[in-house]
Amino acid sequence: TMHHSRPTNTSLSELHLTGIPGLQDLHHWISLPFCIMYLVTLAGNSTLLYVIKADPSLHLPMFLFLSMLAVIDLVMSTSITPKMLGIFWFHSTTISLGACLTQMYFVHAFSVMESGVLVAMAFDRYVAICNPLRYLSILTVPVVAAIGLAAFLRAVVFMSPLTFQICRLPLCSPAVVDHSYCEHMAVLKLACGDAAFSNAYSLSVSTYVGSFDSLLILLSYALILRAVLSLSSPQARKKAFSTCSSHLCVMALFYVPGLLSMYMQRYHQDLPPHTQVLLADIYLLIPPAFNPLIYGIRTKQICDGARRVISR
Repeated sequence: TMHHSRPTNTSLSELHLTGIPGLQDLHHWISLPFCIMYLVTLAGNSTLLYVIKADPSLHLPMFLFLSMLAVIDLVMSTSITPKMLGIFWFHSTTISLGACLTQMYFVHAFSVMESGVLVAMAFDRYVAICNPLRYLSILTVPVVAAIGLAAFLRAVVFMSPLTFQICRLPLCSPAVVDHSYCEHMAVLKLACGDAAFSNAYSLSVSTYVGSFDSLLILLSYALILRAVLSLSSPQARKKAFSTCSSHLCVMALFYVPGLLSMYMQRYHQDLPPHTQVLLADIYLLIPPAFNPLIYGIRTKQICDGARRVISR
């Protein structure tokens, strides 16, 4: 079959994405859950944004962070899924170098942003549960905006050097990226020059973001649980537990596959490549689909807000 053979003499102004290496024969089947998750992501996050915007009672810090998360999820999944489905359905593996670098920048910058917003949301829950009377005086609109801006700037500052590094490295043919999107490490494998700095930089940034942010989140939830256990009523305890556990599940889905796929690519070359690519896809596809379900449908205010918007 033509699309399995590696084009060798392409000018490196364009690259070829293989999709999921080794599982090309299953692309049509794999595309089904991917497509469903993308549609759920679009519907869920758009609905969430619409309800939060339309219902004034939802203009609270928690829902402002949730709106940021929804926008990030829409951008992050849209930067990879349509192209991925194109590879799965139409074998359109070609991507221009410019589009590839843009995709890489968006995917990595927005996943760092998502991580920052997840930390902000954990902090928001901490203030709401441990300091409820001062909640609105601590998390004012300017403070929420500043936190959002900080998450955005951190992502830009961390990810810009990565993209510039790759722009400056000469790339060698075959111009085949063994991945379903332009993931930094996968593109870096095409470099003919010395890629040691890029390698070390990407590993340290992702380790720093992943471990530092998840530690902050765990700390927030540990403090929340301590406060919850001191609550007298079993109902209040049960409610806080169920909220915390669902939030922690979503966060685990984001951090664990992301860090695993990166370390596997670095240290376990003997693993089948599709394992690592599927892990990298999962952490960009599952959280955006589940975030609106877990934070939206399980949040009473959002459900009430949605009812009010519909009845209007």
